[in-house]
Amino acid sequence: MKNKHFKRRLKVHKEGYAILLSLMLLLLVINVVFYFQSPNQLVFICNLVVSILAFSFFFYFFRNPSREAYIEDSNLVVAPADGRVVVIEPTEEYEYFGGERRIQVSIFMSVFSVHANWYPIDGVVKYVKHHSGRHMAAYLPKSSHENERSTVVIESKSKHQILVRQIAGALARRIVTYAAPNHACCINEHMGFIKFGSRVDLFFPEGTEIFVQMGEQTRGNETIIARLPD
Repeated sequence: MKNKHFKRRLKVHKEGYAILLSLMLLLLVINVVFYFQSPNQLVFICNLVVSILAFSFFFYFFRNPSREAYIEDSNLVVAPADGRVVVIEPTEEYEYFGGERRIQVSIFMSVFSVHANWYPIDGVVKYVKHHSGRHMAAYLPKSSHENERSTVVIESKSKHQILVRQIAGALARRIVTYAAPNHACCINEHMGFIKFGSRVDLFFPEGTEIFVQMGEQTRGNETIIARLPD
């Protein structure tokens, strides 16, 4: 199930500006050295090709497609991230809800996914907290409470609270979260960014209708993944 309309326009995410600039300067210096010092032209050409491929990968990783969702039902929840659904199950959430029963949906993001994270619903941010932790593979179940992570709780217009958790993976070394307590938030806005492989967990109230299935691919700010109870 998709939203009614969206726009696509590719650009680089602001979290990649410094990294891409530094990488470009480094590769430029390396290629200049190879150009003047390499014994033959083939070595320089090979190094140039590798440099172009490396820069292209990082440019692709920090891509920031422009997606605008138009949704009339305020109880519909949009996917906060690109990736693959790896968990749909009832569970107990202890960090914020004190063991209350919730429905968990988790989206695993590979290094080839868009790594910007969107707010999944319009509302008000009630809670934000960053936790230091390990860097296990993000698809493992225990990564949800043992890995480095950032938790955001949003209260919807209908007063339902959903928890969104950004989780670092084996390669991810930095989670960026823009959310701030008591600030209004809405779909089409970025909630944060996770660098190099990661996962996003969502915890919904019981009675939420889930639209995605295990293994399904999601697109951030585009795929409708759930509907909160009336």
